Amino acid sequence: MQLAQSAIFLAAAVVVVPLFKRLGLGSVLGYLAAGAAIGPSGLGLVEHVEDTLHVAEFGVVLLLFVIGLELQPKRLWEMRAGVFGLGSAQVAVTSLLLAAGAWLLGLPPAGALVIGFALSLSSTAFVLQVLGERLELTSPHGRASFKILLFQDLAAIPVLAAIPLLTGSGEGSEATQGPWMSLAIAAAVIAGLVLAGRVLLRPLFRWVLSTRVNELSSAWALLVVIGTALLMDLIHLEAALGAFLAGVLLADSEYRHELEADIEPFKGLLLGLFFVAVGMSADLGVIAAKPLPVLTIVLGLVTVKALALLAIGRLAKMPLGSAASLAIALSQGGEFAFVLFGVVKTAGLVTGEVIDLLVVAVTLSMMATPLLLIARDRITARRAAQNRREFDAIDEENPVIIAGFGRFGQIVGRVLRMTRIPFTALEVDTTQVDFLRRFGNEIYYGDAARVDLLRAAKADKARLIVVAIDDVEASMRTVETVRRNFPALRIVARARNRPHAFRLMAHGAHVIVRETFLSSLEAARRSLEELGVTPSDAREYVKTFREHDERVLNEQYAIRHDEAALIASAKKFSADLERLFDADARQRPR
Repeated sequence: MQLAQSAIFLAAAVVVVPLFKRLGLGSVLGYLAAGAAIGPSGLGLVEHVEDTLHVAEFGVVLLLFVIGLELQPKRLWEMRAGVFGLGSAQVAVTSLLLAAGAWLLGLPPAGALVIGFALSLSSTAFVLQVLGERLELTSPHGRASFKILLFQDLAAIPVLAAIPLLTGSGEGSEATQGPWMSLAIAAAVIAGLVLAGRVLLRPLFRWVLSTRVNELSSAWALLVVIGTALLMDLIHLEAALGAFLAGVLLADSEYRHELEADIEPFKGLLLGLFFVAVGMSADLGVIAAKPLPVLTIVLGLVTVKALALLAIGRLAKMPLGSAASLAIALSQGGEFAFVLFGVVKTAGLVTGEVIDLLVVAVTLSMMATPLLLIARDRITARRAAQNRREFDAIDEENPVIIAGFGRFGQIVGRVLRMTRIPFTALEVDTTQVDFLRRFGNEIYYGDAARVDLLRAAKADKARLIVVAIDDVEASMRTVETVRRNFPALRIVARARNRPHAFRLMAHGAHVIVRETFLSSLEAARRSLEELGVTPSDAREYVKTFREHDERVLNEQYAIRHDEAALIASAKKFSADLERLFDADARQRPR
């Protein structure tokens, strides 16, 4: 039966997630939809949601461990102002607003306070995955989101310990002693974990690696994560927080990248399963029976959190766009709310009927976040289109067109100008155009992938176009447009890397220049000279390497879609090159 359920999970993900990705809705929303479809309220293919959620939560633990690996302790310390400043403001303001709303709707004060705090927390796994897919983790709102999420995880510790005080359980000092003792134990365990990480983890990992058994490396990485998670669970703290601390402690070790590579496959699979389980937990029966209350709670939750975060972002001097993105990214409820809902239900602070509504509302708020981000993107694109100025009129005819006048294109242009060869420079970035014009450069604002603009630049009469565009896809669009409409025009194209070079070759670029290749060879030549190699020998070595690499590039083009053949070719390339240098060394006089 377990095998059958595993097949159901995998089949649902394989069918639904690519469909949602193709529709531009993102993989996370696809996982949630897949879970809702196969869960008890959907097709009923999987019944035991709680069991699945407990297993899948390990994906969140692995995610926090990997994030911790990216944060060195020094950098984490430097973030403390943002973590405790932005984070405490968000949790305090949102908790009070939501608690006040819950109290006005009839919940008792203690229950309203805990529910307000539970709903103030966002989903760490959900937000980081969504922003990561959109490459927004390093943006201003991405960094601010991470700081707030980290504080939320930390804030959950004292709240869990303080819930017995709110329920009034216990007698006299005993009721007070329990929570404070829990906090003291938590602090002691975390301090012990930090000390053990400093003293034990690296030597043990070095010992494991000395066995040269790859499986042991993966086993050790998983053991570190599981061990810290179990330790946190024993003292009733978030397992993900322990994994995050373990990751931070190993962030500045020489084994960081190896650990990340070992964990990554498990993290991705279990994280996907976690989102499927969250989707399964949505009780569609509650939505059908009470659509208006559910919708009201979802709208209230998302609106209150978004407005509070927008205000906090603006007070923190974030640009309006970044503050709005922060507000959307953290507007949902989080998975930790499910834990707190269970606690307050057991304590008798809130009825089971209310908890059912809140669980569905939190799940739906998660589903709303990717849709809100898509809406943000479309609004931003529409405003950008409205504010976009008209392309410049081009009233000159030159033998050379330079598409893209950034660092690369400017050097080409300066050499051409020095040799008195006239050219027409096109640049699509208005900021770059205005900046260069202040320094007296003649440059036209326009998109070189537009055939009408190329015709205005007299591409049909030019001899050469230099495609110096930084963006790979924009570069490819330009090359395709030129080859389709101006087949006689010679193309010299800038390639960012080998795959880009292969694509340019496939689309008929005549000359391909890898942007860092020549500068890397020059650095290699200078390094050889610094190490005592004679200048003539250094030049010869670099020349040999360049000729061999360019020959291999052309050979690899034919097998570019066969990864195994490419790997074999790369290994053969290294071996052939070593033989070439060995043979050359034997021929040189000693």
